[in-house]
Parts: sequence; C-alpha cells; structure tokens
Amino acid sequence: MSKKKVVILAAVTGGSQQDRDGAKVPCTPAEIAEAAYRCHKAGASVVHIHARDLNDRTQPTGDLEVFRDIINRIRDKCDILIQTTNGIGSKRGPDGKITRPTEQQRLDVITLEPRQDLYSIAGGSWDFYHPGVPGKNQFSFSNPTDFLRKYISGVMNTPGALEFEITEQSAFTKLRRLADEGVFDAKKGRYWFDICMGFGAMPATPRALVSTVDEMERHFPGATWQICATHTEQFPMSTMALLMDCDIVRVGFEDNIHLPDGSVAQNNDELVAAAADIAQTFGREPASVAEARQVFRIGN
Repeated sequence: MSKKKVVILAAVTGGSQQDRDGAKVPCTPAEIAEAAYRCHKAGASVVHIHARDLNDRTQPTGDLEVFRDIINRIRDKCDILIQTTNGIGSKRGPDGKITRPTEQQRLDVITLEPRQDLYSIAGGSWDFYHPGVPGKNQFSFSNPTDFLRKYISGVMNTPGALEFEITEQSAFTKLRRLADEGVFDAKKGRYWFDICMGFGAMPATPRALVSTVDEMERHFPGATWQICATHTEQFPMSTMALLMDCDIVRVGFEDNIHLPDGSVAQNNDELVAAAADIAQTFGREPASVAEARQVFRIGN
C-alpha cells in the first residue's frame, strides 16, 4: 500500500454558502483567517478562499482589498498555502439573475499583492449545480478558450501553481490542446487537476471517478490530481480517491457541511480532521506545508 503523503485542502467559505443546521460558515476576513488557522492545525496544508462583501456577508465580492486583507490575516497566523477562487464576485440579485465579474476583473486576481501561492481555473465552461446549498445552487460559468489562454499564461508568469477544475471529461481534450500550443508545459508545468464530482456535470460515483482518472492519464500521464466532491458524497469519494493514490483531497464548507457519519460539522476543521483520520486509516499521512510545496512544484 502506498505511504505517500496527501495534501488536505480546506475550502472554508465558498461564494454563497450560509450558516445552516449548526454549521458556521466564515465570511469576514477575520473569520476566514481563523478558520484557515484551525484547519492548518487539524492537518490542512492549503486553504481555498473566497471573499464576501463587507456590508453583506451573504454576497461574494471581487474587491481585491478584501482579498488582500484575508491573505494578510492568514499569513499573520500560520504558513498554510493560500489559493484564491477563479469565480470572484458572481452575485445573484433579488430577481434571481446572476451578475458576473468581467474577464479583466478575474485576471486582476493573478496580480494581487500580496501574492497567493496557488490559483484555480475551471477547464472550460460548465453548468454548475450544488445539491447541498439551498437557494443558490444552479447557474452557468463561462470560460472561453481565449480567456483560458490569458489566465493560464498569467499564472505561469508567477511563481505559483494552477489548479484546473475538471467538471466533465471533455476538458482534458481542450487542456491537452492548449498544452500542445505551448500555453503551459504538460511535463514540467506547475499545475494539477481537480476532479469535481457531483456538481452537475459528473456524477459522484465510483464508475465516473475511475473513468475520469483514466481519461486524465490518457492525456496527461502521471499527472498530479485532486478529488473534490459535493454534499454527502464528499467523504465516500475522498476515500475512494485516497485508495486510488490521489495527491490532494479537498474538504470544507464550500462543498459540504456533513461529517462521514452524516452529522453536521460546526466548523471546517472538523472536516479536515475527519479527512486526516481516513487518510491515516489507509496508510496516508497529511502533508506538511513544505511537503505540499513539493507536490505543487513551487519550492520553498
């Protein structure tokens, strides 16, 4: 059995999740920083962050000043690696319509100072569905190929690494084409794949996971990969991915509020601790921050 370390990534906030059923979703910069610190203590080496409107914690924001505040507060508390969202500031109005940030606003996050360590981008346009978030659970994301070229190239000009969210298998074909164009280095590049299960495009099933990993290996042999599953499928799919030798497991209130036994966690770090326990059961230890840096090829 493999004994390699596993990176635990904590997605602590999300863009629209609210307190519910006893789960406390951190929304202010101070709350997000405290959640990151607690997750780090529980075994996480990466925190994935969204920013909320300072005047309305129910709404996301693309305000870079809020992102800066969050990053500074986290780094004052611990050395956990910080990853920003690629979907900043999408808001749903009272009429149900979604207001999107511009492509330039999304690109501006790449040049944010202080810099985040890790970035993310969906590997294409997709229809998002979140069964675990009441009310704000279904809309579409647009990621045209020209925008992907700009975003990927921008990240590759930083010292950080880039996560490609894979919401359907066709994304591998597009990303392989971009790699062949020279947009990123498929062999040595600082990137990894996040296989997103249960968000509408791919079901959270063992068959779908095996098939998707097989398709990934066909296009990108030996690639680094992460599991991300929604709602109560988070831990079953994470367990299977650990047995399949995944490199990164994502947990947190952005995707799910339930512990493996179905009960509701009060704080994100409970989910991190549960993921660490499952990993250790199967001979995997949570990676330290230094070890995570090696996984992402970003050095010290």
